[in-house]
Amino acid sequence: MSAASIGVLAVLLSACSSGKQPRPVVGAPMPAYEVETLAGDSVSIASMKGKVVLLNLWATWCAPCREETPYLESVYRSRHAQGLDVLGVSLDTGSQEEVRTFVRQMGVTYTVGIDPGMHAMDVYQVPGLPASFLVDRSGILRWMRYGPVSETDHEFLTALETLLR
Repeated sequence: MSAASIGVLAVLLSACSSGKQPRPVVGAPMPAYEVETLAGDSVSIASMKGKVVLLNLWATWCAPCREETPYLESVYRSRHAQGLDVLGVSLDTGSQEEVRTFVRQMGVTYTVGIDPGMHAMDVYQVPGLPASFLVDRSGILRWMRYGPVSETDHEFLTALETLLR
């Protein structure tokens, strides 16, 4: 068994014994998650296999989330044809209309999920917002960030370009 496999196993066993979800591990399968979209459909990470997926957890009240949204939209628009899908999940507990207004004002065209119960916070052990995860075409987590993604984030861009090749 490789060192990476032992590390993943240790994380999984630790999480099982504590009753919590395991923290996502780069190089391991992305933990399962399904969410309702603003359009009324549901989407899951598993249903997006075959595409590179950027999962972004955010809220309308989160200032860094507001700052990174236009950048994430530009990344989506410029790389969607290469196989990138973005799933932005709002963790707002208020009305959906507030989220719809935010999406409209920001010009967001990627899929937006709504998670008023904040289940994604537990599933992905997120300490705060925003949080972003890059998942490869086979469902493996390849990069993650707790905190905002910016245009000068070379680590993010390198990971994205590598996955889109």
